Amino acid sequence: MHDVVIVGGGPVGLFLACELGLAGCAVLVLEREPEPRTAWKALPLGMRGLNAGSVEAFYRRGLLAALGVPDDPHTAPRTLSHFAGMSLDPAKAAVATLPSPALEGVMTSLEAVEAVLAGRAAELGVRIERGVAVDAIAQDDEGVEARAGERVFPARWLIGCDGGRSTVRGLAGFDFVGTEPQLTGYTALTTIADPEQLNGGFTLTPHGMYLRTPIEGHLGLMDFDGGGFDRSQPPTREHLQEVLRRISGTGVTLSEVHLASSFTDRAMQTTTYRRGRVLLAGDAAHIHSPLGGQGLNLGLGDALNLGWKLAATVHGHAPEDLLDTYTGERHPVGARVLDWSRAQVAVMRPGENAAALQGLVRALLDTRDGTTHVFEQTSGLANRYDVGGEHPLAGRNAPDFRLADGTRLGELLADGHGVLLDFRGGLAGAARGWQGRIRHVAGRAQDDLGLDAVLVRPDGVVAWAAEGERGDGFERAAGRWFGVPLGTEELRAARDVSRTLERN
Repeated sequence: MHDVVIVGGGPVGLFLACELGLAGCAVLVLEREPEPRTAWKALPLGMRGLNAGSVEAFYRRGLLAALGVPDDPHTAPRTLSHFAGMSLDPAKAAVATLPSPALEGVMTSLEAVEAVLAGRAAELGVRIERGVAVDAIAQDDEGVEARAGERVFPARWLIGCDGGRSTVRGLAGFDFVGTEPQLTGYTALTTIADPEQLNGGFTLTPHGMYLRTPIEGHLGLMDFDGGGFDRSQPPTREHLQEVLRRISGTGVTLSEVHLASSFTDRAMQTTTYRRGRVLLAGDAAHIHSPLGGQGLNLGLGDALNLGWKLAATVHGHAPEDLLDTYTGERHPVGARVLDWSRAQVAVMRPGENAAALQGLVRALLDTRDGTTHVFEQTSGLANRYDVGGEHPLAGRNAPDFRLADGTRLGELLADGHGVLLDFRGGLAGAARGWQGRIRHVAGRAQDDLGLDAVLVRPDGVVAWAAEGERGDGFERAAGRWFGVPLGTEELRAARDVSRTLERN
């Protein structure tokens, strides 16, 4: 029996598998597609943007170099995204934090991300089976089974990372609620006979939006048809040309369409991310339009939040309600992203008032506060979880503290453990009981932001920060997020149960 079966071998499922493998869990990934590489994952159609939060997650697990991103700390974002097709000026973003290599997004492809994560998963002992389509699941208080035809895959936990049309979500009976589409979007790789008729980049028009990327023939379209296009069939050349001409107001001609697909802005979310021993992450838990490139990043954030919590549960030293905090922390983040997507659609929607609304938004984005707000909302760095502390840093993404010897917090998080940065010393005794779960690092920092100590969860979230506070505050926070200290009667009992389950 595996500790965890993950259904879906895309970036979210693979990142989660790596997190669990890093913690020593026995993990099996079941992926429907027989081959990892397709034209839809490679450039240009597989182009995706990792936001600052996702880049930071890769940085903290030592995976940036594999993605081809330099480990180059800087204090301000050098590139930004857009809001409803309106580009943001990075010079106007006021980001108050310590230098970090993860303060901006990175353009990459699904193929590149999956290759990096699959390689790391293999190093960690994760087993990946391709060409396996799960068609049934069954669970009880002791475990869960995924079934694919005659094959049965038993596990203690099952995670659905199988995308927006998730089989796991339906089989497990999750409620999926939200709003219906206002548009049909298209992405296509084409040959354009007269490309000079089209602008480069995002172009908002009285009839919708089109995007022409620097990659020759790569187009994106948004047609406000109420989501009426029949998505059971790929769009034809004639249909795409008609839509592009109407939106752009030109007579542009598409000589060929090599690959094309469609999507909508349907915005839906499950009411909970867990039912018994089945959990969801990524698009299986929430879907929305791709505006702003939030989908992949939201899913990676789910995986980062869930991985260490589920691993602690598997190993028997998690606090009783730790796994419940996955829905508690990530569901509100998903809801905000869905609303962010809806807001962008509302700004882009054609009509008599569209130009006035877009003009207002452009004026706001031209201000420092406006750009900063949008960056914070789309970067993934501005989330704040309720971790029970009153300090302004509690529940937020930890700054990348650099110790006197040059070691950075991001490097200390690479093994997936929590980190206690003890800038003044004196917490060694209090931290001793959590050895193996919390790394205690004593010593001065080049800039400690006036703090005495900081406890950072494995996902990089500040669990506790102290200015003049000592061990009592640390122990309360550690107990809440990391369970009982080593050697206690409760932990020994939990470990006995865990070992018994693993043997069976």
